[in-house]
Amino acid sequence: MKALRVIALVLVAGGLLALVYGGFDYPKSHEAKLGPVAFNMKTQEHVSVPVWAGVGAIVAGVLLLLVPRKKR
Repeated sequence: MKALRVIALVLVAGGLLALVYGGFDYPKSHEAKLGPVAFNMKTQEHVSVPVWAGVGAIVAGVLLLLVPRKKR
């Protein structure tokens, strides 16, 4: 039951971050060697997280927190 609560909290936190930031950036590098000459290019790529995915993660997390569990 503790693991399910942790998953729910991670979903809520991830959904909130997705709504606040709207995406994330990551570095990408390309290398090419042509004989003795080497080229290196570094770029910054951006991945957008859709609003519906953030809202869906928050709703799923809240539902996991609120749904009562059966006790054995």
